[in-house]
Amino acid sequence: VQLQASGGGLVQAGGSLRLSCAASGRAFSSGVMGWFRQAPGKERAFVAALDWGGTNTLYTDSVKGRFTISRENAKNTMYLQMNNLKPEDTAVYYCAAARRSYPTMRFDVYDYWGQGTLVTVSS
Repeated sequence: VQLQASGGGLVQAGGSLRLSCAASGRAFSSGVMGWFRQAPGKERAFVAALDWGGTNTLYTDSVKGRFTISRENAKNTMYLQMNNLKPEDTAVYYCAAARRSYPTMRFDVYDYWGQGTLVTVSS
């Protein structure tokens, strides 16, 4: 297993969750890591991504100011802190890794994918 996402669950609107993505060495050393999500009946969509050093980050507009992506390279782990959750954030969240230097929203350039973790936000 290359990537393992966890931390999903049921939370009320306005609440918080932190997702984690544990990676094997090869997947984690790829460079860029990101989070995507897929809501019921919708296509997979970009959420956030960051580079190896964590200095360059990219967010989709709908989560800016609410979500924070980070990584601990020593632990081979990436995180997504999600605050002020809204019902429209309900989705299966996937972590991914790409062999590139700069974060990207394009899902087709990500080389490794984890299984999803379900986040459900109730109103």
